[in-house]
Amino acid sequence: MTSGEPSYFHRDTCRLCASPDLIRVLTIPATPPANAFIPAEQLDQPQQTFPLDLWYCGACGHLQLLDVVDPSVLFENYVYVSGTSPAFVKHFRDYAEHIVQSFDLKPGGLVVDIGSNDGTLLAQFKDLGLQVLGIDPAKDISAAATASGIETLNRFFDSSLAEDIRQSHGAAQCVTANNVFAHIDDLAEIVKGIRLMLAPDGVFAFEVSYRLDVLEDTLFDTIYHEHLDYHAVKPLQAFFDANDMTLIDVERVSTHGGSLRGFAQRSDGARPVKASVAELIAVEEEAGLYQLKRYQEFSDQIDKLGTDLRALLDDIKAQGKTVAGFGAPAKATTLMYRFGLDQSEIAYIVDDSPLKQGLYSPGLHIPVVPKEHMDAAPVDYLLILAWNFAEPIIRNNQQVLDNGGHFVVPVPDLKVI
Repeated sequence: MTSGEPSYFHRDTCRLCASPDLIRVLTIPATPPANAFIPAEQLDQPQQTFPLDLWYCGACGHLQLLDVVDPSVLFENYVYVSGTSPAFVKHFRDYAEHIVQSFDLKPGGLVVDIGSNDGTLLAQFKDLGLQVLGIDPAKDISAAATASGIETLNRFFDSSLAEDIRQSHGAAQCVTANNVFAHIDDLAEIVKGIRLMLAPDGVFAFEVSYRLDVLEDTLFDTIYHEHLDYHAVKPLQAFFDANDMTLIDVERVSTHGGSLRGFAQRSDGARPVKASVAELIAVEEEAGLYQLKRYQEFSDQIDKLGTDLRALLDDIKAQGKTVAGFGAPAKATTLMYRFGLDQSEIAYIVDDSPLKQGLYSPGLHIPVVPKEHMDAAPVDYLLILAWNFAEPIIRNNQQVLDNGGHFVVPVPDLKVI
């Protein structure tokens, strides 16, 4: 552990290949954990911030954070739940159906979800006739999922737990890890556990934010302490090979502004490797993902976006107009810190999640309120911090436009609606 900062440590080797050949390619101001919302009674207590630098591995091409915050700090009192978003419920329903059909999962077979959150994905598998088991470290969310009928173990996953599950529940036809495979420091231990749980013909399915989309669309605000890894296909293929697994299929999906969906099997599995793996690696290489100059370009793109957004907000303020935020996702913390936005620019943040309402944003302490608050304290502009849901947010809040208000979408392209 780093002296004076007991809640994090700094790695000195690549998380995927253990090489020490690491180059810092981006620095973002230190922030608190992106979901560390606090109640009013804690406003007088300073919140600890942690470094947020991106490092490129010269050996395997992986991109990652090396400053690792204690996962108990990040996840045991988690406030993000999947089920509050109708778009994500539909996404998980389609995803579950795709897995069942593509890999011929049999009724009654076991599906285990690592980082299962409120059980939204597992509920879709359960409706399709499969047995389900969730694993999640968030205490309250795990308890609520279990109470709703989705058995959820309130644990951090490792190979020891995998052995217990194999003995108590049998082998899994499918193991999933969605938007959590980038959250774990010791990925080799996690893959070891996944392999232990999988039946010989089982499949591991995962979704992660895709580095190619992060760079192409300047999605820098998806960089925060929960996301230790910024995955791409080429380093992942080598990583699975080194850990007795085989990456057999990949595809790009639209969630979170652009994600990578991957499927892997035990190295002794019978399924062939699809052409999609080599095809996406070729796309990555053509896009410069394994060239350092691409990361300087990324930094320059962020700077330009920040300059343009600051100029817009300064102009709005000069006109005597007011601004609030809409959506309090984790990515908002990075965006506001990187661009220096605080209560002097943003009066409050509207969010639909009851778990966040009544709390204050990490570090900057902007109040998070339900959307009814807009009636009592109207503003002229709403900055959509949950930009990946911009379309449904605008559609569901048409009254803002009808009343002469405006929406500002900051990412991937700054625009005023």
